Amino acid sequence: MKRVLISVLIAALMLVLVTPAAIAKPDKDKPLPATNVELVEKVTLRGRPAGKGKPAKQAATGVLGEQLGTGANKYAIVIGISNYPGEANDLQYSDDDAQDIYNALTTLYGYSSDNIHLLLDMGANYNAIKAAVNDIEEKEVAGDEVLFFFSGHGASGKADDGDKEKVDEAIVAHDGSNLVYIWDGELKEWFADFNTSRIIFIFDSCLAGGMTDLKAPGRVINMACSERGVSYESDSWQNGQFTYYFVDKGMLDDLADIYDHDEDTILPEATDVTIEEAFDYANANCQMQKPTISDSFSDDLLL
Repeated sequence: MKRVLISVLIAALMLVLVTPAAIAKPDKDKPLPATNVELVEKVTLRGRPAGKGKPAKQAATGVLGEQLGTGANKYAIVIGISNYPGEANDLQYSDDDAQDIYNALTTLYGYSSDNIHLLLDMGANYNAIKAAVNDIEEKEVAGDEVLFFFSGHGASGKADDGDKEKVDEAIVAHDGSNLVYIWDGELKEWFADFNTSRIIFIFDSCLAGGMTDLKAPGRVINMACSERGVSYESDSWQNGQFTYYFVDKGMLDDLADIYDHDEDTILPEATDVTIEEAFDYANANCQMQKPTISDSFSDDLLL
């Protein structure tokens, strides 16, 4: 009887000691642990690749989808990292990518600078990015619009991010001293409790096509390359290739404007280039990389 009692007590003690650690969940405000991590660097070219863009299957329907209601707000998190800790991983134009989408949002699409978190280089650390997501989550309500843009490096690995993928993809941030990886499942968790379903994601990084984990009704995910692809930047573009065609030529130069949505009177300098039109233009013109889109918005989304 004593042996049985001792065995029960030992088992209970082991349960108390082991269970908390065994069931503990990762801290949502700290980088997730991962193994087999491989940084996949965006490639900087010293010229423009030869060739012409090829016609691509169209994402745009030509039909304008649901527009923002009266009083709805627009929020954005815009991240561009060219200057990583040290010098080995530095890029040339990711911060320019971020500045260009910021300019497009504020001059063409009616975004207020007060509602945009513009995070560049050493200011785009993990804590700042997470704080920006938290800040907008506290403010946004159903019917608002949220945009998340990232330009920088990508990575692969096996992360404890809540999904069952054998290989996870990440965008690469930092903590001021070291690289920090924000995994696809982690991003999914960050945006899981947003009230609005109208969310646009834009990733100009390697392995960007793996960010389809973020797919949900009402969302449009624009990815610079395939799940195993490499993305490029160039002195000729002064940008990442995808951002150059998606934002600079497609939006700011209005070259993606194929369909007339009769929205030019909303703002003095407004554009009616939709997200899908901008993607189609980038997809038709990008070389050596294959842009990918996951579009769960009904018809075409005008920012």
